[in-house]
Amino acid sequence: MYSLTSSNKYYLYQGYVRMNRGIDGLYKMIRSEMKELSPVSGDAFIFFGKKRQSVKILKWDGDGFLLYYKRLEGGSFEVPVFNPRTGNYEIGWNTLSFILSGVSLKSVRLRKRFRI
Repeated sequence: MYSLTSSNKYYLYQGYVRMNRGIDGLYKMIRSEMKELSPVSGDAFIFFGKKRQSVKILKWDGDGFLLYYKRLEGGSFEVPVFNPRTGNYEIGWNTLSFILSGVSLKSVRLRKRFRI
């Protein structure tokens, strides 16, 4: 089964996207607006709709693209703020998991852990 895991890198598109865009349209957006990143790297690219009720995640799987789509029936996703000063599009697996689960990013406080 195909899945998104903590071993993937996740990149957030900085604007909002019309949700009628498919794989080809999202691919072209990555190539034209996130030029330093490769759509066929195996990394996942995250796109939110303008009302923040839907999200699409595009990922290359070695021989083709996978497109994940989630639409909320009520409420909206909390979208992290893009920092143009750092130019960083990357978010972590935990952050993506919190967003998809409806956890407020402002209230999350991660405790210090040992990491290698």
